[in-house]
Amino acid sequence: MRLGIFGGTFDPPHNGHLLAASDAFEALHLDRLILVPAKEQPFKAGAVLASPAHRLQMLGDMVDGDQRFTVDAMEIERPGVSFTVDTLAAFAERHADAHLCFLIGEDLVGQFASWREPERIAALAEIVVLSRTSDAPKSPFTMRQISTRRIDLSSTEIRARVREGRSIRGFVPDVVAQYIAATRLYR
Repeated sequence: MRLGIFGGTFDPPHNGHLLAASDAFEALHLDRLILVPAKEQPFKAGAVLASPAHRLQMLGDMVDGDQRFTVDAMEIERPGVSFTVDTLAAFAERHADAHLCFLIGEDLVGQFASWREPERIAALAEIVVLSRTSDAPKSPFTMRQISTRRIDLSSTEIRARVREGRSIRGFVPDVVAQYIAATRLYR
């Protein structure tokens, strides 16, 4: 079995996340892609605006009914800061016979060496860089690069649009937009 692990804050999850996940699923010939929302990331402490419960719900709503994807709340349920090495160790234990592919954006390649136990991360999973350019940054670690669609979209921009009362139609799936409106997130 081939499993993709795609982590992030997903604050909120958007169409760029969904398209990158779809591209990775196909390019890597995955059996399943697991999206893992972080409770608290070491590099984004204090920057996350929606609660873990809200982000988990939006992510679950976004992939509901799509058999390629599932959402795992392990980082939200685990106390403290979310470290990738702990998450991948848990998946390796849970799916001992699976080949794990850990997906990261090209913007994270430069800081990967500063993560907790990067060597162990590389031993636990194949590191796959989701690249929107043809020339991703270099790393001392072996990383596979796959191309994803070039979509200039960010959760930061979506939150700003909501705060300003502007439409987010086309930025997020309708179900996520409806959730944001119903809960008055990011206002």
